[in-house]
Amino acid sequence: MGSTAHHGVEGVGRRDLIKRSAALGLVAAPGTGLLSACASGGGSGDSDEGTNKGKTSKDNPFGAKKGSKLDVVVFKGGYGDDYAKAWEADFGKKLGITSTHTGTQEITGKLQPRFNAGNPPDLVDDSGAQKINIDVLYKNGQLLDLAEVLDAPSVDDPAKKVRDTLIPGTLDPGLQEGKIVALNYIYTVWGLWYSGKLFKDKGWEEPKTWADLLAICKDAKSQGIGGLAHQGKYPYYINVAIMDLIAKKGGLDAMKAIDNLDPKAFVGSDAAQEAIEAVYEVVEKGYLMPGTNGLTHTESQTRWNQYKAVFITSGSWLENEQLKQTPADFDMKFLPMPLLPGSKLPFEAIRAGSGEPFIIPAKAKNLPAAKEFMRRMLSKEWSTLFAKQANSLTILKDGVDPSVRLRPGTQSTVEASKAAGDNTFRYLYTEWYSEMGTAIEAASNELMAKRIQPKEWLKRCQAAVDKQAKDPASKKNHRD
Repeated sequence: MGSTAHHGVEGVGRRDLIKRSAALGLVAAPGTGLLSACASGGGSGDSDEGTNKGKTSKDNPFGAKKGSKLDVVVFKGGYGDDYAKAWEADFGKKLGITSTHTGTQEITGKLQPRFNAGNPPDLVDDSGAQKINIDVLYKNGQLLDLAEVLDAPSVDDPAKKVRDTLIPGTLDPGLQEGKIVALNYIYTVWGLWYSGKLFKDKGWEEPKTWADLLAICKDAKSQGIGGLAHQGKYPYYINVAIMDLIAKKGGLDAMKAIDNLDPKAFVGSDAAQEAIEAVYEVVEKGYLMPGTNGLTHTESQTRWNQYKAVFITSGSWLENEQLKQTPADFDMKFLPMPLLPGSKLPFEAIRAGSGEPFIIPAKAKNLPAAKEFMRRMLSKEWSTLFAKQANSLTILKDGVDPSVRLRPGTQSTVEASKAAGDNTFRYLYTEWYSEMGTAIEAASNELMAKRIQPKEWLKRCQAAVDKQAKDPASKKNHRD
């Protein structure tokens, strides 16, 4: 679940992705909500790096030391953690470095005490509902600046820097005050999802306008089916719909107004008002799946898989997360957010970019091995290992072997990516200002439960923006 900075975010290298996807018959991958990490033994921070420092060479630019150990913590969510185990096995085989592997969803619970004690893992995929917020870690001086990794020679073509092998714009979500301190590894799209089988059975057409979506919800309700499910205990997900509608209605300026903490980001924004009124109409007309406000993400998604609702909001990790709950003939499909009247972006426009942030703690005990591990994550071999294990694309251009075939839902995001072209957008406030993001989610939760009205939602969101704007450090983050 996530967002980032100013250069290249809007375009996010769609053409590169499309060329690759078209060649492979693949689609864009999941992002926000999962996490994986890796930690190690050694010294604390750069001062103790010598303990685990080996000889540097062309193939080992950071001097990762044979016989040393790497401590890896992986968020075990929609992508599982088999991909990380495959990476670790290869790392051990090629460099003689063994890994301690932890796969968990309790990132904060397991890692906060370790960060506090100055004994963090070496590499962490900091994602999921219980992630540690990147902006908080950064402000506490806990994150390594990843410039050294990104400026290192690519494994596949040493004449190129690692950063030059990535889809443009995908590094932006990892920016804090101009430094890249998190590597968002997975190429992700966000939007609505539905069952192709249910649509076929009911004779529904893919809705391109919000009015079309409401008409389907009305028909569904008359047949005892919920219109929209959302992951009520995690309002991050319903904000996919709300924030996408704002961006599509008001264009990139409406999106940037929120990221740039504009005094009229919400109150005084026609796009924000129309978007929140549109979502509230679903609530008011009783089109929500009954009980959805009290469910976790997997509970809500499983009921959706049981045809108890037509639509659900999520990122492209959804298919992987629901593999065991999805009927074989469900035919999962991705849908760009339908349009409000007078929208500035086309129907095909989608929120897209990179998700699943991997970090190297500044006090990792085995920094040379952690840097080398991350460099190899951005090789074609490891990118392909990830695609095979996790049904998803990475941020590496042409990073997946053509033999890899992705599943139907992921395939539909490929088609959506092709159709979107350069019409992609991505919010950054969720990475830059986690406290503000949480306040906006809390307001959305109240709205979906009908405890507040759209006008109050706008007021609460604007208050969160205004509060954040008072922090002098906010001026270091800006989108042009």
